[in-house]
Amino acid sequence: MAATTLALPTADASASPALSLGSAHGAILALDLGTTTGWASLTGGIVHSGTATFRPGRFDGGGMRYLRFQRWLTQLANDTGGLASVYFEEVRRHVGTDAAHLYGGFLATLSAWCEREGVAYQGVPVGTIKRHATGKGNADKTAVLAAIRARGFTPADDNEADAIAILLWAIDTRGGVL
Repeated sequence: MAATTLALPTADASASPALSLGSAHGAILALDLGTTTGWASLTGGIVHSGTATFRPGRFDGGGMRYLRFQRWLTQLANDTGGLASVYFEEVRRHVGTDAAHLYGGFLATLSAWCEREGVAYQGVPVGTIKRHATGKGNADKTAVLAAIRARGFTPADDNEADAIAILLWAIDTRGGVL
């Protein structure tokens, strides 16, 4: 796989500055779950990131977005040579009912996929991610976006910035162990 491209059928991808840490047993994946899912992975010391959209089509049933998400996870795992671990934004409060239902569906799909594939997974609280990225646990989206850009990354939107922030947290704290 080239350092500047990641061929995913439903995702926009970009390569970012190389980091010295990596996993000998597979890539590290970070996700900001949602209809537009932000993702970031560390593979071979290089961070790749982007977004993937799981909007339903006009004639799709209610579960199609989750089946597409599952297929996308499998494709991403294959493209990166396997996943060692997955970190995701653990949201405890949603503004709307629809957002809560969608998040629950993505979380259920992710956890079932990880269990089936034998991939370790861990939720990271929103405040922890924001505090690590900006120094402030209640920072807004623009502050997180600015902090990630200040570290040399070029996220297209807040979803990608959140995923990069989760990945950086996982790298810097070794998954919360430090």
